[in-house]
Amino acid sequence: MQHTAELIAVGTELLLGSIANTDAQMLSQGLSALGINVFYHTVVGDNPQRLRAAVELARSRADILITTGGLGPTCDDLTKNILAETFGKKLIYDGHSAGRIRDYFARMGRPMTDNNLQQAMLPEGCTVLDNDWGTAPGVAFEAGGVHVVMLPGPPRECRAMFEHRVVPYLSGLTDGCILSRSLRFFGIGESALEAQLRDDMNAMTNPTLAPYAKEGEVELRITARAADQDQARALIAPVEEELRARFGPLIYGADVSSLEAALLPQLRERGLTLGSAESCTGGLIAKRFTDLPEASAVFRGGVVSYTDAVKHGLLGVSQEMLDQYGAVSEPVARAMAQGARQALDCDLAVSTTGVAGPGPDGRGNPVGLVYVGLAAPDGCWVRTLQLGGIRERVRTVAASNALDMVRRWLSGLTIPSC
Repeated sequence: MQHTAELIAVGTELLLGSIANTDAQMLSQGLSALGINVFYHTVVGDNPQRLRAAVELARSRADILITTGGLGPTCDDLTKNILAETFGKKLIYDGHSAGRIRDYFARMGRPMTDNNLQQAMLPEGCTVLDNDWGTAPGVAFEAGGVHVVMLPGPPRECRAMFEHRVVPYLSGLTDGCILSRSLRFFGIGESALEAQLRDDMNAMTNPTLAPYAKEGEVELRITARAADQDQARALIAPVEEELRARFGPLIYGADVSSLEAALLPQLRERGLTLGSAESCTGGLIAKRFTDLPEASAVFRGGVVSYTDAVKHGLLGVSQEMLDQYGAVSEPVARAMAQGARQALDCDLAVSTTGVAGPGPDGRGNPVGLVYVGLAAPDGCWVRTLQLGGIRERVRTVAASNALDMVRRWLSGLTIPSC
């Protein structure tokens, strides 16, 4: 049976723009991986009449309803009350959840006020989704052919609850198995990739293909339905093989979260170390790498050489070169990478220098002009980028290009200059 879901986020702070609704993005991605269609997102404030109307509309057009937020102990946490009322269920005291709430406050060494036990009032007959990451338990029940799931709003809790509690629950609603395999692309945009695969995607029913745009890259998800995981993998394998043959070097990994996550095990297996010299990216490459567990096994360090004085003093870029070409130039990017490799005593070093914006630099270089360098034992390469656009995007895509150059060197691929 093909299921459709609707997401309802509850909270006036979302409507006011005080916080972003990141839960909806995460849930949509997770539901898609399960093969469950999401046709509508709704955001509603802490108002019982409007929430009731949103729930009534959602139950008329979806058979899975997932709410986020409104499960806390305060008077504006209305979600359980309205959902229980709408689906004709009484709220009853759940001793198991109450005990967990008391234990949570004891572990945190904080006093518990009585209103926190409101979180233990749950719809009769529901499946309780234990919350190991906060106090408010989640809830799942079925009524009138609609499966209702209520999750806490804080993103850290919501993500963990979805992955560890909701996915097993929803997996039990489908016959057989739904399995996804995600290929990550760098060097091609979503529209270009979709144009090349449009006919294939329209013709495919099982497995299916779905592209998702990331910042400067694309994720292509292959999803198969089968009786079990082995059969699903057998359906996915030839599709992945064909895609790899077709797009080759543009694919940097499968079921990996990022370029740096794909690079780390490759560097470690080959006993290679990496360093960085960053100007316009301001340490972003170093941050992305050091966000990874065990990064210290391969990442030696980074120099944020934001000024000419640091480029000259720490990286050994000659003053004559800086005066002649300017900091934003191919020769300086090359010298920065070479200087970082020597200063950090690493096998590979990347560099970035460019104009992130909001305006051109003192030499008239436009926003988005970035030079990215890679110094390796067998040579040095520089890639010229014309990114334009928003400052944060310029920095993110420049950092990704630096990592892509490392990836190509490790794979023995050509490193294009732009």
